[in-house]
Amino acid sequence: MKYKFCSQCGSGLKPKMAGDDGEVPFCYECKKYWFDSFESCVIVLVYNEFDEIVVCMQDYISKVYGTITAGYILPGENAEETAYREVEEELGIKLDNLHYGGTYWFEDGDKLMHAFMAYSPKCELKLSQEVNSAQWVKATKAHKVLFPDSPGNAAMGLLKQYVKMKNLQFED
Repeated sequence: MKYKFCSQCGSGLKPKMAGDDGEVPFCYECKKYWFDSFESCVIVLVYNEFDEIVVCMQDYISKVYGTITAGYILPGENAEETAYREVEEELGIKLDNLHYGGTYWFEDGDKLMHAFMAYSPKCELKLSQEVNSAQWVKATKAHKVLFPDSPGNAAMGLLKQYVKMKNLQFED
């Protein structure tokens, strides 16, 4: 969120130097800086013993498979708690562990994606109402169904990490 008005008093903000951060919106009434803020989310690549990953289709995003499990970090949660919760809510899978996969900046939504990989034995997926469809897909073929690779595409970034970690090769 890019602040234009003070969230406390409603006054218009004006740029003011804030040390190494450069010019930052500032309320001269409240004497407070308002640094731009953004949402934090998680994205989780779930894989199984057959080197398959779960890909999802969510109608509000796209009418085709293209993504993996993701969700917003709620106040009071840390990224790991959110990852466990989102996978259980959306796919019906209780995870035992997570492996950190870094962060990705999602420009379109001004979101910071905290990425994880998690193992689950192959199982039936019990989908929430938020997920229209999901399926296990060979990791070496998943690049054909995920949204095309682009800067900030955390799903594709995680897939590439997984394929490298397992010494696999993408199939044409």
